[in-house]
Amino acid sequence: MNANEDNTSKYKIGELVFSLTTPTVKMVVRRYYARIYYCTETGGSGKEHAYFESEIRAVSSI
Repeated sequence: MNANEDNTSKYKIGELVFSLTTPTVKMVVRRYYARIYYCTETGGSGKEHAYFESEIRAVSSI
């Protein structure tokens, strides 16, 4: 792990999340680097997005 990576991130790699701006689009955390979460959309589109921790939330398993 280098100095820009942090193993104390709130969301773990592989976790299902959504953006506060588009809550209907589910994404998977692909990477966390330099306080930025790199996420990939689920559902086949495969679009990549980058967010700060305050811009995303975990999808509840309920």
